[in-house]
Amino acid sequence: MKFGKPGQITLVSAIALVVATLFTACGTLNVGFIFVATNKQSPGQIEVYEVNSESGSLRTLPTSPFPSGGRNPVAEVASPDYKNLYVANRDDNNIVQFGIGTDGKLYPQSTVNTPGSFPLAVTINSSNKFVYVLDTLQRIGACSLTNPCPGLLASCNINADGSLGTLVDGTNQCLNSASLQLTPADTKTVLTPTSLNLLASGNFAYVSAYNSATNAGYVFAFATGADGTLSPLNGGLPYPVGAQPAAIASDDAGATVYVADKQLNKISIFAVQSDGSLSLNSTVATGDQPAALTLDGSKFLYVTNSGDSTVTGYTVASGSLAKISTYASDTNPIAITVDPRKLGFLYTVNFLGNSLSGFQIDPSKGSLINTQSTPYLSSLQPTAIAGIPHGGTAKAK
Repeated sequence: MKFGKPGQITLVSAIALVVATLFTACGTLNVGFIFVATNKQSPGQIEVYEVNSESGSLRTLPTSPFPSGGRNPVAEVASPDYKNLYVANRDDNNIVQFGIGTDGKLYPQSTVNTPGSFPLAVTINSSNKFVYVLDTLQRIGACSLTNPCPGLLASCNINADGSLGTLVDGTNQCLNSASLQLTPADTKTVLTPTSLNLLASGNFAYVSAYNSATNAGYVFAFATGADGTLSPLNGGLPYPVGAQPAAIASDDAGATVYVADKQLNKISIFAVQSDGSLSLNSTVATGDQPAALTLDGSKFLYVTNSGDSTVTGYTVASGSLAKISTYASDTNPIAITVDPRKLGFLYTVNFLGNSLSGFQIDPSKGSLINTQSTPYLSSLQPTAIAGIPHGGTAKAK
């Protein structure tokens, strides 16, 4: 069939409209950005991925990765307003603030030293007023990895420009902190901190730690003041829990705290009392060497089993857990999160696999199936994951 010139113009216009529509539709598929810290290089790197709302697949940003601003980035958190990403670089004892562009690109803005040494976890409160950092050691002159001392939890106030800390003697400093000591007077017993969790309300913070000499695990509880102060609960004494607690998570209601034990291969389930104190409800078995926890709303909980490279899912009912099943990931998953828009996708960070594994969550059963093209390559030795929502469709198919 031949077309006259008017017909050709009409056909070309129609094709152009279809192509433009397709590109517009494709543009709506990105519903978030995921930021993954990797620590093999010096400085460390931050990989940025776009999340596809239809398939859950990840696409690496063409300009990625971005330098982390220090050596050995091990933790990161995005601000509730999605404007900033805070990255803790363990070997430089600092937190770097990155501005997040509308296209997911990262722009370094400021750096603050942590009050202690070797930071390993960071979190932020929902009001965007404080970042909390967990340090392996207090900053005491004699403290080192070969001559350790107790760890430290600190709060860093967030300024109007997103920078952290209060200006003192020409530098920004995080002024509020609390020691992780077996008793308030015991400065000699060294406990190794492992993870940090802040309730959704922001009123209470919990830190896991263990004594490698005695194989005794603990959880510290703190009330968090409106001015960033940290007040130890339970008379300053930690709660005994297992042998080597490695990860903590809490539900959206702030009613339950879950603690995964890497040595005993179990999750301890604690009820949170009105004053922030904890009472043990029950325990449930995991796979080998659980390393990270996340919840999908109030219905499901997932744990990465770093020793056997799997993810185990559980249904949640009144704080108790019932196992759904266990699913294979890539090698050595050590971090986990749901997608930024909470559309029903789950991702693990696989340290030895140098990758991310993606799963789609069955909304009624909580079971997992692999997302399209999983696993997704990362830079070497990924350690942490955070994400923010973006545009795109509001519901996964």
